[in-house]
Amino acid sequence: MEGSEKNILNRLYFVAGCMFIFALLVVFKLFKIQFVQGDLYRGLAEERTIKNVVIPANRGNLYAADGSLLATSVPKYDIRFDAVTPKQKTFEDNIAALADALSKFHGKPESRYLQNLRKARADKNRYVLLARNLSYTDYLKFRQFPLLELGAFRGGLIVEQNTKREHPMGGIAQRTIGYERIDDQGNVTRPGIDGAFGEKYLRGSDGRRLKQRIGKGQWKPIEDYNQIEPKDGYDVYTTIDVNIQDIAHHALLEQLEYYKADHGCVVVMDVKSGEVKAISNLGKGTTGKYYERRNYAVWESHEPGSTFKLMAVAAALEDKVIDTSDIVDTEKGIIKFYNDYVRDSRDGGYGKISVSEAFEVSSNTGIVKAIYENYKDDPKKFVNRLQKMNLDEKLDLPIIGEGEPVIPHPDDEESMWSGLSLPWMAYGYGVSFTPLQTLTFYNAIANDGEMVRPRFLKEVKEFGRNIESFDKEVINKQVCSPETIKKLRQLLVNVVEKKHGTGNRLYSENFSMAGKTGTCQKDYTNKDLLNYISSFAGFFPAEDPKYSCIVVIHEPDKSVGYYGADVSGPVFKKIAQKIYTDTPKKDDIPDLNEPNPGIDEDFEGYYAIAQKYITIMPDLNGLPGMDALSLLENMGMKVKLVGSGKVRSQSIPKGTKLSKNQTIVLELS
Repeated sequence: MEGSEKNILNRLYFVAGCMFIFALLVVFKLFKIQFVQGDLYRGLAEERTIKNVVIPANRGNLYAADGSLLATSVPKYDIRFDAVTPKQKTFEDNIAALADALSKFHGKPESRYLQNLRKARADKNRYVLLARNLSYTDYLKFRQFPLLELGAFRGGLIVEQNTKREHPMGGIAQRTIGYERIDDQGNVTRPGIDGAFGEKYLRGSDGRRLKQRIGKGQWKPIEDYNQIEPKDGYDVYTTIDVNIQDIAHHALLEQLEYYKADHGCVVVMDVKSGEVKAISNLGKGTTGKYYERRNYAVWESHEPGSTFKLMAVAAALEDKVIDTSDIVDTEKGIIKFYNDYVRDSRDGGYGKISVSEAFEVSSNTGIVKAIYENYKDDPKKFVNRLQKMNLDEKLDLPIIGEGEPVIPHPDDEESMWSGLSLPWMAYGYGVSFTPLQTLTFYNAIANDGEMVRPRFLKEVKEFGRNIESFDKEVINKQVCSPETIKKLRQLLVNVVEKKHGTGNRLYSENFSMAGKTGTCQKDYTNKDLLNYISSFAGFFPAEDPKYSCIVVIHEPDKSVGYYGADVSGPVFKKIAQKIYTDTPKKDDIPDLNEPNPGIDEDFEGYYAIAQKYITIMPDLNGLPGMDALSLLENMGMKVKLVGSGKVRSQSIPKGTKLSKNQTIVLELS
């Protein structure tokens, strides 16, 4: 019996000992968690219940050269309600009045909101959506609503701010101005100026705000303010002229629609500074409508066809292997090279003509003969001259996606140089340039040989204070000798002014232009798939160039027409003509101090776009009234609002040119 009791006691002692050791381990673990690992676990707990949320800064505004608004960030507000936070008496005293305010704002029955708010209280819902995407004015109204006016801790108010990028000019130049694109993985890209200069100037610095997890993946702001306020980005002033942009866009669109073309682009550049005054890129969508599908002017590298003849002749003139008066035999319109043929622009050719005439009529065989005969024994000399004129180099633009220029070289194995390369290059095949690269060379010829980089920015400002200014950048001080430049400019003038010139149909007695037509076959190996690229590049006025311009249209309907002079040339002429007729000389501005100020009868108007108009009226229908008010006031307009809500009608139709301080009436819904 004693032995049995002893065994029982031993077992009890063992169990008690184990429990004592376990208790010591628990105490040790608690001590370790509390004092050794406390910070770690507190941090983990806080991570799961509290997070520091990024508040994106408002991107800076993008402006045209004259201050017209091109892109702006408009603040938007979501209002939510924490139905648990208010005390019971506070909730009951204000709930009916809050439901009434919501009913009047949204135009829905008061009973609906009263029922939803009481249900949210019963369900302990701490994240009830009351309104989404409010303008700043409507947000201020909500803050005055019963119960919500008590703030976050007493009234349950939850405010979440975001921004939306607006483009007052709509789709015009949107690819160049830039827009936000989000892929399936949530990655954000911004092509165009908005993206190119976003990080450095437009982006600003983000703020921070603490949020607390309230269940079901929802996070509620802890405070009614930001821990770190976001700092808005700088405002960027571009070189775009809204009047020239409007002219270029609609001239291109009209021609694309008439010829049922696949896509096209146009660029207008200031000759001296390289400032891009207008750039439009339009492609046909699945519905047949044209929109800014891609930035073709910057991105799309293609065979230029006959517009390259200017580069070829420039090289030969600079090497002094030809002169414009030299005679070439067009060989009845056909020259055979190995098993391929160069065919002239006219059946039967042009007989024996000068190099100048060959250029004016765009004779393929004439130009090829002049180049091939003088460089066949040393083709490297020809290519090297092209490279000295910087034609093999990218423009190094800040806008992403610039296409690569392609010029084959006899010493480059990857370029697949052959016996056909030299004659093919002479009239624009086997080489490749973007429209903007081609225009940059034409602009250099207009600019007395100085090649300047195309430029999209004028200055960066903050609250009107200048942060940074941008001046012209010279790529090559002299691409050709003054003698060569003079001859090339005369050739381009002759294309338009001579009766036999391919651009003669563009000639006008009222203003002068110079340029070169181009018609390139896109698939010259398969006639069943044969499509064309129609181009015109040049400058105006011819005697004192102010603007250079290129128009490129891909795949026009062959049954309607496809030659550069017919398809792209008229766009060039319309742009030049409208800029000319809308542009007064400084001398044409009346002197108000004179007794009878008048207008000079000899109106030339080459020197600056008229400042009569400040911008183009955007389509504001459907936009919240206060957002529309903000946009128009930023554009320098006077605004009268009738009613409240969203814009239902506007007194000035969209697309109308606006004068400074013009009054616009907006009727709201």
